[in-house]
Parts: sequence; C-alpha cells; structure tokens
Amino acid sequence: MADVDSSCPVVVVSMANATTRRKAFAARAQRARVPWRFFNACTDLADGLVYDGESAERNKGRQLTSGEIGCYSSHYSVWQEMVLRAIPQCIVLEDDTIVDWAFLSALAATDLAALDMPYLRLYAKQPAFCRTVERDFIQHSRSVVEYVGHAYGTQAYAITQSGAKAFIEACAIIQRPIDDQMDRSWEHGIRNLAVFPAPVIEEFVESGIGASRFQSYRSPAFYSPRQRISRWIDRQKIRAMKLSMLSGG
Repeated sequence: MADVDSSCPVVVVSMANATTRRKAFAARAQRARVPWRFFNACTDLADGLVYDGESAERNKGRQLTSGEIGCYSSHYSVWQEMVLRAIPQCIVLEDDTIVDWAFLSALAATDLAALDMPYLRLYAKQPAFCRTVERDFIQHSRSVVEYVGHAYGTQAYAITQSGAKAFIEACAIIQRPIDDQMDRSWEHGIRNLAVFPAPVIEEFVESGIGASRFQSYRSPAFYSPRQRISRWIDRQKIRAMKLSMLSGG
C-alpha cells in the first residue's frame, strides 16, 4: 500500500474488520503505480447527513438497510474529506473490485477538472441509455459516455473537488440508496459520465450490504398516487434528456 502524497489519491472504501477482503485487495494491488489507502467504511449515519425515512419508504417501498445507510455515509464521508483537505481529485474504489492499475495510473495523472468531468464512473452495474462524449480517452479504444437513467453501483469512480461539493449538496438528505441518488442527473445536474469499456470490474463475492434490500414486498407508500406521479415526472425528465441527446443537444 502506497501512502505518499498525491494530487489524485486512490481511496478504497472497506469495513475496518473486513480482513479477508482487505488482504485480497492488497494482493491484487501489489503492482499498483498510484498511491492508495483503505478508507474505513461507516457503520452509521455520517455527520451532515439526515435520514428521511418517509421518503425512503415512498421511493423504495421500504426503509433502507443499515448496510445501505453505511454505504451512503461512507461515500459522503470521502467527499467531505476531499473538501476538508482540499484534495483536487480522487479515485474512489470499493474493496470488492478488480482494477486495471495501469489505466488508473494514467487517469490519476489526468486533470479531470480541466476536461469538465467532475464525476467519472469507472464501473456500472447495469446497461443504461448513453451517448459517446469523447473517444480515445487516455487510451485508444476507450471512450467517455454519458448515461441517462440508472446505471447503479458505487464500486469505482473518479471525482474532482467540484464534484465532491456538488454531491455533498445533492445527497445531504438520504431518500434512497447512494448510487440511486448519484444517478439522478436529471434532478441534480451532475452528469453521469463513465469510462467505456470499464477499467474496473466487481469481484464475485457476497455483498457487504446484504441481500434483504432485494425483497419483493413494497409498502403501500410506494404505490400512493403522490409517488406514482413523482415516478411519472422522473420518466418524463429522463425522456426529455434522451431526446435532447439524440437531437445533438
């Protein structure tokens, strides 16, 4: 593990007691050419966050699990540390990732703020509508795309100081899981940019957040007229963004 100063450090979000995961990640990162360190994941609500249980019930049909709140708090805390320490750019990973370290080394040396890329995904959990923003990004045959809709996942991304500040504001009230909220570019205006093909993949291991969040039951609040209208409005905003992209906007 490298611990020297860097203008673009790599932080790996990991539970402090996740010994097996940490050993596995460190073994995979032996040839990393960029400084990285573990960032102790939160187990409860981070300072500055407010949990809105009523909104979570409407948005997801259930309360968020302690694992989801911990994941949300962990990423929020990374952004807070960036602002507090005036870190201009950071690469954030989770400990169940397999990383192309050569690409990350080149990415760490790239000034994303100068490219107007405050937030750049390095992994997505599912396909989503996208357009190509830039071709041959850092490496021939890699591109930057912009997603509209839900790609999900916080396993890997790069973020600048301005991106951290924007997400701190946009995510201060917990109403849904963190990746769900970060994807909502039509709401907060932070573009959902991503590297394609992804330089990071997720290891096939059991999620530390738990599987209870995938239960099929949803509370009546999810089906309320108010929430149905809210989801309809979201769909119209997403549709408008897609049409704008297709028309060259």
